[in-house]
Amino acid sequence: MDEDSPCIGEVLDEAPSIRLVLADDHPLVLNGLETFLKSENGFQILAACIDGVEALTAVQRYLPDILIVDIRMPKKDGITVLKEIRELGLAVKTVILTAEISEQELIQCVRLGVQGIFLKEMPLRLLVQCLHKVYAGGQWLERQSFTKAMETVLRREEGLEELGRSLTKREIDIIRLVAQGLRNREIAEKLFVAEGTVKIHLHNIFRKLNVQSRAFLIQYVLSKGLL
Repeated sequence: MDEDSPCIGEVLDEAPSIRLVLADDHPLVLNGLETFLKSENGFQILAACIDGVEALTAVQRYLPDILIVDIRMPKKDGITVLKEIRELGLAVKTVILTAEISEQELIQCVRLGVQGIFLKEMPLRLLVQCLHKVYAGGQWLERQSFTKAMETVLRREEGLEELGRSLTKREIDIIRLVAQGLRNREIAEKLFVAEGTVKIHLHNIFRKLNVQSRAFLIQYVLSKGLL
């Protein structure tokens, strides 16, 4: 027998369990998730939370390996929880659990460093693969949505870079307010400037971007992915 091989009856060291905090405001989903993961080898459930406040408290208390969090919850939604975890500097991997996710939410998740996005319509057996991959330092993202979101991010970054070459920061701020539907007087109030100053800025913006009206300006901004 090889000296390095374990003898009969010798117990091998088991791989450490992946320590989890779960958060979902739907009791059936939360209980089902907890029951399923407890039935699988290699997972330890530290806390099961019904809202974002409980989730953040549990993460601070237990410092799990992975937080599985629904994106839409009361008190604090999943995005807010992720932002606060990042602000606190907590070294916790995160997996978003959601029935659906908008492009904007996906972009926010990517920017916040989410390692996994798991859709509730997926078979639960795939969640085990997702968690092991994330725990090992990989990513688990729904490919089609992720690709589309990243294309939007790149288009937006390119659009901002292009605007930055020709417009001032104040002019870009005014464009964003125009896109929100604000009139000149409302923009002036928000920026603490005279209404006449806003008109001058708009005149310069129209000239620089070669557009003739607010409607064309908004069209231009949309084409650059800035809304």
